[in-house]
Amino acid sequence: MTLHRTATREEWLAERLELLDAEKALTRQSDEIAQRRQDLPWVRVDKDYRFDTGEGEVSLIDLFQGRSQLLVYHFMFGPDYDAGCISCSSIADGFNGVAVHLANHDVMLWAVSRAPIQKLHAFKQRMGWSFPWASAQGSDFNYYFNVSITEEQQRTGKDDYNYSRSHAVTQPTLPPIVGEMAAKSGVGPSAYVRERPGLSAFVLEDGVVYHTYSAYARGLDGIWGMYQWLDRAPKGRNEQGVWWRHHDRYAQAA
Repeated sequence: MTLHRTATREEWLAERLELLDAEKALTRQSDEIAQRRQDLPWVRVDKDYRFDTGEGEVSLIDLFQGRSQLLVYHFMFGPDYDAGCISCSSIADGFNGVAVHLANHDVMLWAVSRAPIQKLHAFKQRMGWSFPWASAQGSDFNYYFNVSITEEQQRTGKDDYNYSRSHAVTQPTLPPIVGEMAAKSGVGPSAYVRERPGLSAFVLEDGVVYHTYSAYARGLDGIWGMYQWLDRAPKGRNEQGVWWRHHDRYAQAA
């Protein structure tokens, strides 16, 4: 017999209607926050950032591919990684179906990582993804947008992530969960955390690129489709440690 509360259909409906009021209020608040994102001032991007897409070097403007808007997912895949971060990979599992709709609504969606393009293409093929992915190796693009840090920044804590100053992070001080996640990317914990996840938005007007928005850490929850479903499941996220994997590795863990 279940230990969870049970009720009649009528009792359930009464509580569900109360919850519906709260959900509607949250939706309205979400709409207001979306408008505030769009109302943020734009910051001109004057630096000529370069990327490797496997078809030669391209500029930030080139990533727009004729659209006026660009969304970049900062995918954790550093030069030393053997595979993409399992969390970023789970988020990216939802990109294929979305990217084509965005591209037909004046928005390009790209993933950008610091790993060489050959590694990105091999992993992309393994995962069965089709969304565009560029390498920022050799560029300071990731550093400027605070999703990569140097070893010196890591030792001293002189870096910013999610709009706050980090503490010095070295391997002995990292929690075991980081080591577990790093191992799934085939890299040591210290190198693993020199990359961070994020999303940045850009707009192109009159040949000029502007940065409009960036989000990090739990600011990415809304695009992590797996959790949007779990939040509506009877037991919610119901997590104990790192349960998720690259989607082609679940059978191996069974």
